[in-house]
Amino acid sequence: MVNAGAAGDEVMLVGFDFGSTTSSAMAARARIALNCATGRQEFQSPRVVYRSEPVFTPFRAAGDIDICHVERHMERWLAEGGIAPEAVFSGGAIVTGLASEGANAEALAKLVEARLGDAIIATARDPALESWLAFMGSCAGLSRALPTRAILNLDIGGGTTNAALGEAGEVIATGCHFIGARHLRFAPGTYRLAFVSRRARAVLDHLGIAAREGDALAPAEVAAVTGFLVRALEALAEGDAAFFQAEPARLLVDVPLALPGGADPAVTFSGGVGELVYAARAGADLPPVTAFGDLGIDLACAILASPRLCRDLDLVPEHGGRATVCGLTLHATEVSGATLHLADTVPLPLRDLPILACLPPDADPARLGEAVALVARTRAGGCIRIAGGAGLGSAAAVKVLGARIAEALAARPPDGARPLVLLLADNAAKTLGLYATDFGRAPAPLLVIDEVPDRPAQFVRVGKARGGLVPISFYGLN
Repeated sequence: MVNAGAAGDEVMLVGFDFGSTTSSAMAARARIALNCATGRQEFQSPRVVYRSEPVFTPFRAAGDIDICHVERHMERWLAEGGIAPEAVFSGGAIVTGLASEGANAEALAKLVEARLGDAIIATARDPALESWLAFMGSCAGLSRALPTRAILNLDIGGGTTNAALGEAGEVIATGCHFIGARHLRFAPGTYRLAFVSRRARAVLDHLGIAAREGDALAPAEVAAVTGFLVRALEALAEGDAAFFQAEPARLLVDVPLALPGGADPAVTFSGGVGELVYAARAGADLPPVTAFGDLGIDLACAILASPRLCRDLDLVPEHGGRATVCGLTLHATEVSGATLHLADTVPLPLRDLPILACLPPDADPARLGEAVALVARTRAGGCIRIAGGAGLGSAAAVKVLGARIAEALAARPPDGARPLVLLLADNAAKTLGLYATDFGRAPAPLLVIDEVPDRPAQFVRVGKARGGLVPISFYGLN
């Protein structure tokens, strides 16, 4: 059974990425198995079984997404990939860049969830998550192979550059800036302007370029624009926060990137522009001028002329322009441990649960009580993350924490519509849940899920239990 989800089974994972320029889909099969080093269940030996050709993201004249057109693309992708919604164990869909600024971006995310069912988490405008996904989809393997070398991945698309700094395969900082190829759009094959975003207008004014829609940019003006964008990318690589404090660069900041002091990371690229950078570096002929109706080709060439940005181009990440959809497919979901405590009164899946607190295993009763009271006041429940470490390393520690949770639940019990989900890094869910409910004598809408790695996220989705395991997806990364 491809969707069973028990340890040892092979499961199907899917991802959909709707970006400023293109949209694409991916499907993979992976085996759920125990990682001998970490002791956690995880997806192993993933095999990509379907990779769609990128298509231009369809927009309507008003600037929002043509959802009917997108739906037709989705149906074709599902048919081409042989993807049956009921066979999907987990997956994700994300609306990114300029596409996420459309008035109906959330409606597109809901469409994907409705079409693919309970296994999918779909979100729009989650820039830190986009950055994390692009790094994991392109650089995770490279970063693990070079554990002592910091790598800054710049995922450059049509609307944004999603930056993520990682070491030894783990992301330690993210940022997002409105640096992309489609803030200026042209009649393909020319530099005649068809669209100027408000951020691009500010850059043009700063550069003394008065051109409007219908006017053609001169080669020197194109060079000035790409030069400004490259300087912004160099500022990201150099940790030059002052550059983004002045106009018009201040308008390019969505989520600031904060590099550690003295950092001099290797720089890699992904996204559509990144794919062009590596193609040109390998000697491939690039498409003709503005072939895609934007500055992507010119920006790639300008990056290649920057000594700082092209210093590390011998480090070639995986998946190039499809890093985000690869990250969604292969890295957006974690697998729980097998010793869960799941209340029979709480149906799964649970969506959009806020992570309201991160507490140490020895949290004092007052702080724990405050967190449980917060869950009781939510619309549909919430999560408390119990940090990993040595705190739950003994049966006595688990018993103490369970008693404190039981006390907090008795003082402010959540109702069935507002379940409490405890996320543990340690392998102790079943035992902790038994202590917290007095071995079933004080039933509560409580779920305890263990072997879940810490993620700096704001929300979590808990999927349906399959084969004794639960898929966990995080979003709203900080």
